[in-house]
Amino acid sequence: QVQLVESGGGLVQAGGALRLSCAASKSIFSLLNMGWYRQAPGSQRELVAAITRGGNTNYADSVRGRFTLSRDNAKNTAYLQMSSLKPEDTAVYYCKGTVVIGGREYWGQGTQVTVSS
Repeated sequence: QVQLVESGGGLVQAGGALRLSCAASKSIFSLLNMGWYRQAPGSQRELVAAITRGGNTNYADSVRGRFTLSRDNAKNTAYLQMSSLKPEDTAVYYCKGTVVIGGREYWGQGTQVTVSS
């Protein structure tokens, strides 16, 4: 069983920055496409950013240019660097790993990000 553990959330003022981490429990990490999602109260969970095994990334329009997703396969960890944060970025952030072959998905437990105005 693969476990994903997020960390790095917290309270920050608008314009500030946070770095979220998603650590995988096993070396299977290199076989996963990774994604960060977020869910605000009363809203559906939405994709924020994704990165393939090979490092190709894509971003939601709302975060492009402000967020950067990267991965370190040697450390079994994906990072979401968030800058120029806005109050509307407030949400619980979840990471998801998808096995390239077979499509099995793994989710983390979520980490709260709160941006004050």
